[in-house]
Amino acid sequence: MIHGGSQDVFRRPVPRLGNMAYETSENSVLEEVGQAAPSRHRLRWNKAPEVTVSFWVIKVLCTTVGETAAGLLNEKAGLGLTGVSLLMSALLTVVLVVQFRTKGYRPGVYWPAVALISVVGTLVSDNLTDNMGVALETTTTVFAIALVIVFALWYGTERTLSIHHIDTTRREVFYWLAVLFTFALGTSAGDLVAAEINLGYWVSAVLFAAAIAAIALAWFSLDLNAGWSFWIAYILTRPLGASVGDYLSQPTGDGGLGLGTVITSGLFLAVILGLVVYLSVTRKDIAAPEQAGAPVA
Repeated sequence: MIHGGSQDVFRRPVPRLGNMAYETSENSVLEEVGQAAPSRHRLRWNKAPEVTVSFWVIKVLCTTVGETAAGLLNEKAGLGLTGVSLLMSALLTVVLVVQFRTKGYRPGVYWPAVALISVVGTLVSDNLTDNMGVALETTTTVFAIALVIVFALWYGTERTLSIHHIDTTRREVFYWLAVLFTFALGTSAGDLVAAEINLGYWVSAVLFAAAIAAIALAWFSLDLNAGWSFWIAYILTRPLGASVGDYLSQPTGDGGLGLGTVITSGLFLAVILGLVVYLSVTRKDIAAPEQAGAPVA
């Protein structure tokens, strides 16, 4: 899911030249960091990473951490589900402020924001279902509608849903709202499927992985719209990661491996940290100039 046509969100990695920006003129071009630009043009910086294998690996790892860390904090922090939700929401707000003030995509800021939004999305869904007694069918429907509204407003105002053009504050707001609702929707939909079908953690993980593979196949073979392929797969990684996290952390008597939330969360956070450091050094997830990306219709 990382190669295709020029309008695809999933694109083939090519040699990177550093953090890229492009001019706002009609015949815009990308330029390297530090390269002088004509004074009549204002450079814009893409704030999202290139979609590569590492993108999907870290995304799934973040969704797993979102599931296990949310459970761990709820058990150990002693603040209750609502208190933990408020605390993590405040922390997420701080990180997002830093993200919005950063020029261009920075792995060390972007991925902590994704990890935190995974935790917050899980906590929001759990608060609604566990504390307020809202049915999973209702939360799934509400989050799906909210996500559709975000996409409609995004496309209606920007005429693109491309993650390769997250280059204005308004587009970045739409982007992070979409990310938040995909996590919340993925949590509710995943819990709903688990409650209704009761397949067990491992089988559920295989089921969601197969669904992602089907989306990739449809995009590759049937020319399914690249933008929608990306966002559908993005949603499905949430229940996939949650199923993997539950399988690793839950007791053996409940169908898990019994590693616990502490070990599982720590292990996945360590891998995420290693990958983020690697990407910060190599810049392998930053688009090359010729792949600035056309708007996704």
